[in-house]
Amino acid sequence: MTKYAVFLRGINVGGINLKMADLRTALATLPLTRVKTLLASGNVVCTAEASPTDLKSMVEALLRETFGYEAWVVIMDLPQLENIIDTCPWPADDPATHSYITLSSDPAVLDELARHGGEIAGVELARLSPEALAWPAATGGTLDSPFSKLSARPRYKSTTTTRNLRTLVKCRDTLAL
Repeated sequence: MTKYAVFLRGINVGGINLKMADLRTALATLPLTRVKTLLASGNVVCTAEASPTDLKSMVEALLRETFGYEAWVVIMDLPQLENIIDTCPWPADDPATHSYITLSSDPAVLDELARHGGEIAGVELARLSPEALAWPAATGGTLDSPFSKLSARPRYKSTTTTRNLRTLVKCRDTLAL
C-alpha cells in the first residue's frame, strides 16, 4: 500500500462547497484505506494500491459524479511530500511571511509559471521538485501577491493547486503515523 496526499483544487471557494464528512463518505466507495480529511480546504490523506495516475482518475471521476463539479486533484506520495517540505527554503512558521507551495500534475505547467513568475519584479520562487514550486507571501497579502494572481489564472486551474507549507507538514505528519 502506498501512502498518498490528495489535494483537491478549488473547493470551499467560488461556490463549490463540500463538507469534509460528505467527502470522506464518497471516498469510502473507492479502494482506499486510512482515509482522513485535513482542514476544510480539500486535503485528504489515504493509502491505496493504485498508481498516482489511477488514483487521480478515480478521485476526479468520483467528485464529478457525486458533487457535480469539474474536479481536479493533485496526488503526492509520502516520499514526494517529504522531499518538497525538506527542500523548501522558507520556513513553515514565520509569523510575517507565509510559505506557499504550488503543486501540479503537469511539470510543464510549473515550468511556465516559474518562467512568467521570474519575470515579475520582487517575486521569489524556488523549484522544489518537478511537481512543486515554492513562493513566499507577506502575511495578509497572499491574494494580492503578484504570483498568486498569476497562478490563479484559468489556464492553470486543471493542473495546479496551492497550499501553505504548514498544510503540507500536517499532511506529511498524518501520513507518517
